[in-house]
Amino acid sequence: MAVMVGRGAMTNSIAELENAKLILATGTNTTETHPVLALRVKRAVARGAKLIVADPRRIELTGMADRWMRLRIGTDIPLYNAMAHVIIKEELYNADYVSRRTEGFEELKDFVKGYTPEVASKITGVPAEDIIATARDYATAGNAAIIYTLGITEHSCGVHNVQSLANLGLLCGYFGMESAGVNPLRGQNNVQGAGDAGCTPNYLPGYQRISNREAREAWEREWGVAIDPNPGKTKITILDEILEDKVRCVYIMGENTAVSDANVLKTRAALDRVEFLVVQDMFLTDTAKMADVVLPAAAFAEVDGTFSNTERRVQLLNKAVEPPGEARADWEIFLDIINRMGYPLHYNHASEVWDEQARNSPILAGINYDRIRLEGIQWPCPTTDHPGTPYLHKEEFFSEKGYFQPVPHVDLAEPPDEEYPLILTTGRRRPTYHTGTQTGRSEGFDLLVAREGLEVHPDDADALGIQDGDMVEVASRRGSVRLNAIITDKSPEGVVFMTFHFPDGVLTNVLTTDAHDPVTETAEFKACAVKVAKVTEPKEVPAGG
Repeated sequence: MAVMVGRGAMTNSIAELENAKLILATGTNTTETHPVLALRVKRAVARGAKLIVADPRRIELTGMADRWMRLRIGTDIPLYNAMAHVIIKEELYNADYVSRRTEGFEELKDFVKGYTPEVASKITGVPAEDIIATARDYATAGNAAIIYTLGITEHSCGVHNVQSLANLGLLCGYFGMESAGVNPLRGQNNVQGAGDAGCTPNYLPGYQRISNREAREAWEREWGVAIDPNPGKTKITILDEILEDKVRCVYIMGENTAVSDANVLKTRAALDRVEFLVVQDMFLTDTAKMADVVLPAAAFAEVDGTFSNTERRVQLLNKAVEPPGEARADWEIFLDIINRMGYPLHYNHASEVWDEQARNSPILAGINYDRIRLEGIQWPCPTTDHPGTPYLHKEEFFSEKGYFQPVPHVDLAEPPDEEYPLILTTGRRRPTYHTGTQTGRSEGFDLLVAREGLEVHPDDADALGIQDGDMVEVASRRGSVRLNAIITDKSPEGVVFMTFHFPDGVLTNVLTTDAHDPVTETAEFKACAVKVAKVTEPKEVPAGG
């Protein structure tokens, strides 16, 4: 796909959401996971924008939406294929844009003929008339923005989910338009910056494929070493190879993988097995406790550097206080290790690290510390007199054309069955964050959400003989945990919901499956089969579930 959504960046700017005529929020509990950005969505609604929410769960956004499409978990593709079907059949697409700027339209047209609203309704549970109305509203809005998060990507068909959304944007000409586009909202601080810097196995900094000879040669000149043109290994592959005794050493930086990984008991088994484990982090996390060596890293307020946020904006980070004890900036730790391994390298300041990255990355070449001292700049920014790029693809895509991708419906990797009749989906709650490494240390957060609970639909609770507050055991094919039930209709019948914010009490990812997308290797956190039973004689729940 020739559009930037494949690289996980917003095509448009956060502020532009306020002026969208229509916002389609899909697979995103925006007010919980991105509460500041959600204010832009609320302002758009206040200004008269239509808000359409596609989500299995009753979230805050559904209360302010013009239409809520409560689709079954894992049925995003047929929903959006059916919208494409309506848009094409009723000739609502932007014919001039499709002709000039895209390829593969006829193939998509033929493919989505089979995804009528009626067919999609049977798969998704969304009424056919709602699918038709949404397709018409989206295509005729004038400008429409799609926002999505992990509810789209954390599936074994996550890439296909994104491609089905990109098809809609291409059909209606919303790529390259202000207050429109397809916009993934990044889930963790500076995860965009990590991608920008090449922290993936198949890219050099600036999203230059490692197979690109010209890009490799630039970095080879910079570093004076030859670069392997083959992509590196993903974490999924590495964990498997540890268990096969093919990997002997692992270095983990800033990730509490012993809590956050799907099928986490497999991850812990791998980390126990590896000969030498190094963890570099600012707190002694569950992962760090397993390490042979812990390298104490400085926190964000204790270093100079940059953050790249979800709208591709590179922002300057200025040190406010000195790191405590033996903690040091990540780049300083790396620099010492690099030199001790026999490669002479020296930087005086974090800005020199950035300058090296920028001069070898065309999309970052025009950004330097002086330019972002007062205000960040959005890449692509190819020269020092370039203002940055608020929205992508205005004149052209990064390749010549935008390509339509016909994508078929893919069933859940682990659907419910007679033994495990419920679907567990996981997510986040606003007062807490991720694995609780930081928010779990504040007593104030305990007043808001003190512990994990299992959200159960009232009808399921009645069938199971469960009342609000009862201790229950949730079991999957990988393990089980015990926690208290919360009876609510936020999730649909047949679906239970948990977060992974409280690993000291409930290690949620004992339950989740590590089935993953074949392209990105993102695990299917959003769906696994479980069974729930009331605990009639509660026992003390051990730490970690």
